[in-house]
Amino acid sequence: MAIRRASHAVYDTRYHIVWAPKYCKWISRGDLRDFVEQCLRDIAINHDFEIEEMEIAEDHVHIFLAFAPKYSISDVVKSLKGASARSIFMKCPEVKRELWGGEFWEDGYFARTK
Repeated sequence: MAIRRASHAVYDTRYHIVWAPKYCKWISRGDLRDFVEQCLRDIAINHDFEIEEMEIAEDHVHIFLAFAPKYSISDVVKSLKGASARSIFMKCPEVKRELWGGEFWEDGYFARTK
């Protein structure tokens, strides 16, 4: 990512973010993995986040992400996890029925600045 400008800031922020799905079983489905990847890319485009790299493993998601300093890391993660879970449940309602509590992602996440 190049140095970017906003109305009152010049920035180059990058984060490594990792989180896992509940019970680590659904993301191993190939069709669902591809759908999750596309959902995360769409969310990033809609929020003006820049995904530098992304890997969706069987039991977790890694994203190297850049975004404006007007967003907090917790708000960015909430946007990515919340919107992707809603999309997954709309596309694959059987997933929500088999999850206790109806949550797709684990509660926490790992974040590191780069």
